[in-house]
Amino acid sequence: MIKAVFFDLYQTLVHFEPPREEMQSKLLEEYDIRIPPEKLLYPIVAGDEYMYAEHARLPFGKRTEEDRIAIWGKYEAIVLKEAGIEPRKELIGSILKRMQQIKFERALFDDVLPSLGGLRDKGLILGLISNVDSDIKPVLDNLGLSPFLSAVLTSLDSGYSKPQPEIFREAARRVGIKPAESAYVGDQYQIDVVGAENAGMRGILLDRGGYFNGDIKELKINTLFQLEKNLT
Repeated sequence: MIKAVFFDLYQTLVHFEPPREEMQSKLLEEYDIRIPPEKLLYPIVAGDEYMYAEHARLPFGKRTEEDRIAIWGKYEAIVLKEAGIEPRKELIGSILKRMQQIKFERALFDDVLPSLGGLRDKGLILGLISNVDSDIKPVLDNLGLSPFLSAVLTSLDSGYSKPQPEIFREAARRVGIKPAESAYVGDQYQIDVVGAENAGMRGILLDRGGYFNGDIKELKINTLFQLEKNLT
């Protein structure tokens, strides 16, 4: 029986405003490369997957500045290549420089607060597990997420990063349940779903854009509104 549900943060509960695909599209127009924002959605997902894997290997806060720059360069190269654009070095450098000048705000997906409220009303414990190496409490407070979360565990707090099983198991311990009594919802299959399953949790893939085409045995949902009927 599932007693608690833990969530990933970015691209699961929270997205960026202005949308990254719109900013990428506008910047590419300056180089006479015209590609609509919706065609950049999957390339950004592919880039994110690379970034999450690198963070899991070694948190960015523990890396040199040179290493971080190289990783961001590889990220942008992946985005461009997946979009069918030649990842020229000068183009990568220019886009990254311009993207750094944009002030991105964090915003909740529309299904987040209603879904969390419904799950909480059903008596489920809710929590957050995220690979971030900074204090995210102000972010959670500003977004109105804090009142819903009984436990917030980050790689900064725990010393572990997803998909390491320790970070999942510690989150379950903090709310007083066994990993087998909890589920974890995230947008990355290997980092989130497989990581949670290896820790003894039930892993659930949130595939908002319908990009994941692989065959999986775990539950896959396209919106958080589908959670309640699958857990209670």
